[in-house]
Amino acid sequence: MSSSPRASASPLFTPRRTDRRAVRATRDRLAAARARARDAARPARRRTERGPDTDLRPTHPASGRSGPASARGGRLALPEHRMTTAVAAGAYPFLAEGGLGAHGIYIGQDVHAEAAFTFDPFQLYGRLEGFTNPNAVVAGVIGMGKSALAKSLALRAVAFGYKIYVPCDPKAEWSVVAEALGGQTIALGPGLPGRLNPLDAPAKPAGITAGDWATEVRKRRLMLLGSLARTVLGRDLTPMEHTALDVALDEVVILATESGTTPLLGDVAALLASPDRLDAASGEPTGRLGRAAEDLAHALRRLVHGDLAGLFDAPSTVAFDPQAPMLTIDLSRLGSTGDDTGLVLAMTCASAWMESALADPAGGRRWVVYDEAWRVMRHLALLERMQSQWKLSRGMGIANVMVIHRLSDLLSAGDAGSRGRALAEGLLSDCSTRVIYRQEADQLAAAGALLGLTGVETQAVAALTKGRGLWKIAGRSFITQHLLHPVERDLFDTDARMHS
Repeated sequence: MSSSPRASASPLFTPRRTDRRAVRATRDRLAAARARARDAARPARRRTERGPDTDLRPTHPASGRSGPASARGGRLALPEHRMTTAVAAGAYPFLAEGGLGAHGIYIGQDVHAEAAFTFDPFQLYGRLEGFTNPNAVVAGVIGMGKSALAKSLALRAVAFGYKIYVPCDPKAEWSVVAEALGGQTIALGPGLPGRLNPLDAPAKPAGITAGDWATEVRKRRLMLLGSLARTVLGRDLTPMEHTALDVALDEVVILATESGTTPLLGDVAALLASPDRLDAASGEPTGRLGRAAEDLAHALRRLVHGDLAGLFDAPSTVAFDPQAPMLTIDLSRLGSTGDDTGLVLAMTCASAWMESALADPAGGRRWVVYDEAWRVMRHLALLERMQSQWKLSRGMGIANVMVIHRLSDLLSAGDAGSRGRALAEGLLSDCSTRVIYRQEADQLAAAGALLGLTGVETQAVAALTKGRGLWKIAGRSFITQHLLHPVERDLFDTDARMHS
């Protein structure tokens, strides 16, 4: 007996010539139909309990998992992972700058780190990589607080035992600061009793022989006389004029030593104006030296009988006090007519007199502030003296601070390729600290080129508010808000005349 044939059929018949896309679509429809059939066959469940859905309830209590799996007691150990600082900076890009440490003069608040910002060039030297000198430049438009920063630095530095020197105060703004600190102010100008003899010999430092010190004093006096003559003449001296200065100075020093007095500028000018005496002192019988010194004699005559008469051609009426916390020289009575020549001559003489303190190796660490330095940079003689002071800052233990309005003020020192331009740009290169307050839009390109600012830093400088500046210190950047004490705010107020 044969069994009846059985018929079978596949669940899905797919024609052989159907493409793959149609096959996948048919297969997906079949899976969806089967899922719907399974769901329809299940009996509906009803929730009998109240409260949150059991599927949404936490698996463990709020106190945490119990038992060994709770990871309590410090038994959780993660594998150690090391990375370089470059990789860490990429992995954590929103970390703020770590700052310069807590040692130093309090400035204000680091805006990005929201922490105190301190600064002390003497503390940073030798400790911060790339910090090669203690000099600083402060630049900013009028009213942004750059002068307040310089005065605040000076005032707070006194608390750390530093001494402050201001060789030129053209607006008489530092006198009140010196008075508040118990310092000394020397006011020079027509009708004032102050006198300074720039040919005063500083006290001989310990460890230097008398002969070597006499040579050093003579060199400084010759440099001063040459700077004064070049400023008035507006040109370099000829070789014969250099010789005339040498001979006149030596003759005046010999006569002063015999009489027990100090040589004066008036004595040098008088000898240059006497050809016979000058030729006799030099041993020149032809009279050529006396004739060559005529322009030189008239140039120095301005310091004796011109608009600066009585300021630097008499013995000093004040003595330098090395214990004074601050010394300022008020020159606000000079240069108010628009001619800076008198101011430059006075500042040259005052700087030479003040260098007697800077040359003392036992004088401690000091700050030298050049406020309104844009007026100084237009004169080559003063730039040369500043360059010497900048280069010797580490050996002399001084921190020079130059305050200007715009970075383009450095370019006004001379034409491209000139010695004045090179000296001004060299001063900026020798400043490891650059503080930039807001600059005008037309000055951003020059500031960025001179300081090497990035695009982000340039945008930040354009948007800085009053008292807030960009500090670039040895390649590191900070946005710092300078904070003033109420007493400092009243002391440093330069807008008093603008208020009712």
